[in-house]
Amino acid sequence: MIIRKSAEEIDRMARAGIVVARALALVGEHARPGVTTGELDTLAEEFIRSSGGAPTFKGYRGYPASICASPNSVVVHGIPGDYRLAEGDVLAVDVGVTLDGFVADSAYTFAIGEIGAAAERLLEACREALHAGIEQCRAGNHLGDISHAIQTATEEAGFSVVRSLVGHGVGRAMHEEPQIPNFGEPGRGPALASGMVFAIEPMINAGGADVVVHDDRWSISTADESLSAHFEHTVAITPEGPRILTASEDRVEAGLLQ
Repeated sequence: MIIRKSAEEIDRMARAGIVVARALALVGEHARPGVTTGELDTLAEEFIRSSGGAPTFKGYRGYPASICASPNSVVVHGIPGDYRLAEGDVLAVDVGVTLDGFVADSAYTFAIGEIGAAAERLLEACREALHAGIEQCRAGNHLGDISHAIQTATEEAGFSVVRSLVGHGVGRAMHEEPQIPNFGEPGRGPALASGMVFAIEPMINAGGADVVVHDDRWSISTADESLSAHFEHTVAITPEGPRILTASEDRVEAGLLQ
């Protein structure tokens, strides 16, 4: 069952979303060559807690950190630690915040220093795929319209969609129904209605779509070791259209929302 939220509940989720956006902006300011992913995790957790929130990921099914930090060929769920960022890396950072009983969730893939043209194209394609999916978050559309828009934008850009990982509903819990694949046929699946809130999150690869799970049972990488990108927003369907709950002025000013 897809849980619909009231306008008041969506506003509460947006307050959590502001903390998420500010945490991502802060991480982006410090994500540079020589910094470890563990240091970024500590920075994000301190900020989230000082803002009155709790890092949703920490302890979730045993996950040991506050953010996911996934460099280069790591698609998602990279555990922060001793990995030291280097010039030319790309780093996907996923942040979830629980505030006042509601969750907001967002991800951004950062360029570390100067990156190559192929990596730039991958990141731009993933951003475009995210916004193509968000544009379909309108009452009267179908879930498959979101999936199809993401797949089309990705494949037209020459990249592949990870098919074994999905977006999801979000609200009082981090993962609610429905699952939202990043590929599919338009006009299929449940009809969308105002009050639904989704985490839209394309995960796309420069190479093939296949992925592998690491021995830590969390980190997931491309099977062919190609670069991967991950962008995500928490989006509410409203009578006025899609409302991005994880955007803020801070993020815009930091150049993180395009």
